[in-house]
Order: sequence, then C-alpha cells, then structure tokens
Amino acid sequence: LSLYSSPARETKYVENPQTQLEEGVSRLRHVMEPYTAWWTELIDSSKVKVDSSLCSDFFSEGCEFLQNPPAGFYPRLGVIGFAGIVGLFLARGSRIKKLVYPAGLMGIGASMYYPQQAVSIAKVS
Repeated sequence: LSLYSSPARETKYVENPQTQLEEGVSRLRHVMEPYTAWWTELIDSSKVKVDSSLCSDFFSEGCEFLQNPPAGFYPRLGVIGFAGIVGLFLARGSRIKKLVYPAGLMGIGASMYYPQQAVSIAKVS
C-alpha cells in the first residue's frame, strides 16, 4: 500500500425527479417570461422619465429642507402628528369621523403654529 494514493471512488450525480408542482411552476414561469420582461422594461423606462421630470427637483428640495430645517420644525411636526393620532383615537364609530377628526385636529394644531399660512388658506377657500 502506498501512503499517498487513495482508491478512486465511483461517484455519480443523480437528479431527483421533478414533482408535478415543480413542473407546473416551471411551465408557468416559461409562459410568463415574455410578459415579465415587458413589464420590467416598462417600469425601467418609466423610472427614467419620472427621475428626469419634476419629481427629482421636488424631492431634492424636500430632502434639503429636512436636512436643514428651521428652528423648532420637528417639535411642531410632532405635535401636529400627535394631534392626528389623537383624532384617530377619538374617531370611533363612523368612517366620516375617522376622516374629519384627525384632519380637523391636525388643522387646528397647524393653524396654532402657522397662523399666517392658515389665514391665507382660509381666505382662498
């Protein structure tokens, strides 16, 4: 016996047979492949159009505003958001209450912090 050689093993790869479910899924994927390719192409082309339009300017301005907010912006935003949550809590029952109470309380909270803008909105409407 040699110390450095080992007997060659006979290995053989055996695939498990596909079940009916696996075959059905495989056929479905092959049938749907042109449609999914068309859909992803449509989505990719629309993303390019949206990114190059107004949205990129709008989002960049919004991100810039949130990175450098005016003093006291986040506490005010928290109070207004909390007013909306309280409105949802108080609006048990009808769907109309669930729309009116949170919007009304958030509007009252926003008008307390931003009275000039509230007056201008009230004049317009």
